[in-house]
Amino acid sequence: MTSKQDARMRETPKVTAQWQTEIEVRHGIGLHARPSVIFTRLAKSFPCTIEIEVNGSSIWLNGKSIVKVMGAKIRKGSLLKIRADGILAAEAIAALRELVEHNFDEGKIHGRNA
Repeated sequence: MTSKQDARMRETPKVTAQWQTEIEVRHGIGLHARPSVIFTRLAKSFPCTIEIEVNGSSIWLNGKSIVKVMGAKIRKGSLLKIRADGILAAEAIAALRELVEHNFDEGKIHGRNA
């Protein structure tokens, strides 16, 4: 590799940033098994770290862990903070926020709205 190629590789760092959102959970039963699986599956699809905090507890949990998300016992009316740090963090926050806003798409059955 030439020194010119080496310099170009160093000049293209990966852009990372931390993003955060806060949203009220309006799903009828909160994050029971199915919504928790949907949430963590979506979170895992992003290369950044994703954490959640419930009701201002100051305890941040791994948003990609089904055990942590279900263990948080997130009920209807809970205030959920979601933060992401790293590559595609903004996109992850937007997608997870939309998922919560649309009640985890539970109204959809076989590609149709119920």
